[in-house]
Amino acid sequence: MNRVPVTSSNLVSVGYDPQNSTLEIEFSGGSIYQYFDVPQGVYDELLASSSHGQFFSAQIKGNYRFAKL
Repeated sequence: MNRVPVTSSNLVSVGYDPQNSTLEIEFSGGSIYQYFDVPQGVYDELLASSSHGQFFSAQIKGNYRFAKL
């Protein structure tokens, strides 16, 4: 999955697969996680957010199934 870099203290890059509704996030520590059944609109809002990390914590973390790669 192609990820785009983001400016954040804890997120490095984010990507999205619209066919599978899967969000992929690389964290500053090097870990990569995939979040499942994430609507395209949530990904779009994450990219548009003035604070990617705060948006992640408030809207994604704990709200979607995930797996560490």
